[in-house]
Amino acid sequence: MKHIAVYLLCAVSTHSLCWADVTKLAAEDHKALQNALRFHEVHSTSDFPPAIVTLCAGNNGKMADPGQKWNATDAIIDPSLPGKRLIWAAVGREYYVVHYERGGIAHSFHILVAKLTKPGAKAEVIWRAVGGPITNYAAFVDVLRTGKLDDRMDYAY
Repeated sequence: MKHIAVYLLCAVSTHSLCWADVTKLAAEDHKALQNALRFHEVHSTSDFPPAIVTLCAGNNGKMADPGQKWNATDAIIDPSLPGKRLIWAAVGREYYVVHYERGGIAHSFHILVAKLTKPGAKAEVIWRAVGGPITNYAAFVDVLRTGKLDDRMDYAY
């Protein structure tokens, strides 16, 4: 009986970590991100500015494109490969939303929202969260609307 109680406690705790409320996204940015018509998806890191890639790239400054080789685990076979891989990104005027996966001992899925007001300027991180995988921008808007992304902690991005 004691083992069942411990199991249930762990199951509930893990679930609450995975499905937390969006707490740190400003209302103005939240509203802008929900306008899906404003955004178009891109599926290559070459489709958005280097300043945005830099914000979410791995230690070697690289991020793999979807389908490319990358280090998905903590057993590094090829140190020249990135430890992060793009799933998709969306661009809407000055907003950039990047959904990527991070390899390592705990494979995780991340969302980065940044603003870049003019070419060559420094990009500003607006919001970061963990959750997914999320299939596309429309699915992201649904998840954002329901608050099922975790932005409570400063994870290793």
